[in-house]
Amino acid sequence: MHSETHLVLHRTRAAELRAEADAYRSAARRDAPGALRTRLGWTLVELGLRLAAAPRPAPAV
Repeated sequence: MHSETHLVLHRTRAAELRAEADAYRSAARRDAPGALRTRLGWTLVELGLRLAAAPRPAPAV
């Protein structure tokens, strides 16, 4: 791939990622103040349940 083509693709992808991040940040600002706290809490509950679950036996090969 030519370096110019690679650079154009890189800049395009970077712009897409910036736009996506900006949209996410603006949506996060619109959420209620406790929304992040609630999401974090449920994520920690899910993680704790995964850690507390009995490990599955490895399949015999």
